[in-house]
Amino acid sequence: MTPSVPDLHVEFDGRPATAEDLLIPAFAGYGHFTAMQVRDRTVRGLDLHLERLDSANRELFGLPLAGERVRELIGHALDGAGAWTRDASVRVHGYLPQDSAETVVAVTVREPVEPDGSPRSLMSVPYARAVAHIKRPGEFSQIHYGQQARRAGFDEALLTSPGGMVTEGAITNIGFWDGTSVVWPDAPALTGITMALLESGLARAGRPSVRRGVTLDGLGAYRAAFVSNSQGIAPVHRIDDTVLAVDEDLMKLLGEVYEDAPRGTV
Repeated sequence: MTPSVPDLHVEFDGRPATAEDLLIPAFAGYGHFTAMQVRDRTVRGLDLHLERLDSANRELFGLPLAGERVRELIGHALDGAGAWTRDASVRVHGYLPQDSAETVVAVTVREPVEPDGSPRSLMSVPYARAVAHIKRPGEFSQIHYGQQARRAGFDEALLTSPGGMVTEGAITNIGFWDGTSVVWPDAPALTGITMALLESGLARAGRPSVRRGVTLDGLGAYRAAFVSNSQGIAPVHRIDDTVLAVDEDLMKLLGEVYEDAPRGTV
């Protein structure tokens, strides 16, 4: 029988996490991370993940974070979870503990997540993240509003800035379809890896996407919408009381572009 990935395997700088290691995120959670799905020891958009980590590390800590080091640590954690581990959900965190001169890199390995692609419903909330371009752990408001949305019968929260400007989902990017172009909200938000891969892939396919301000009261201008994150792409069928059609042709196009995205080996 082929063993499964453990519920959670954690390594700090290439060794199994100790209780002392875990005090770093528990009591000094200032840091950044990226999340990825590993399939057959490859990651879609791996170069973008490594660039994200290096850029955030330089901005937060004033230190580079070498991509080759990160790649090796991911591979080591996958081996540590089991030499058979070829598919998994992986997160890479960067921390700079007090009195440390080098970034501590934590890698977590869990079971892989398979996207179901089912249509999503979103509840708008009046919250926009500060320093939105950095992906970081411990976002209280995102978790809070996500729970509020689910309690109200929605799948996820949709973050909005003053004036009802759409920014991003609580754990996703959101894109809209006006019948001609994919429209990304022109607002402070994290540029997700899947979003970046779709942008570049659509351009290569001769279907360039655009940035444009999107408001809640202007949703009627769009024929369809979708969300994306490291787990894949899914259509949106409702935002608050606004019902949106699921455009199968759009989802097929996005799926094809996503599947063609380059992969890197870990």
